[in-house]
Amino acid sequence: MCLICGWIYDEVAGAPDHGIAAGTLWADVPMNWTCPECGARKEDFEMVQI
Repeated sequence: MCLICGWIYDEVAGAPDHGIAAGTLWADVPMNWTCPECGARKEDFEMVQI
């Protein structure tokens, strides 16, 4: 989950509109990837249980 805006990355869905294929594990998302909602860096995300 993005700590800035609350957007949640779902590994099953990925973020295909933002260059991350469905099924991509969070660990495999590039470090230079940014939140599609607010532009926050990957390091500004925190794991949450849903």
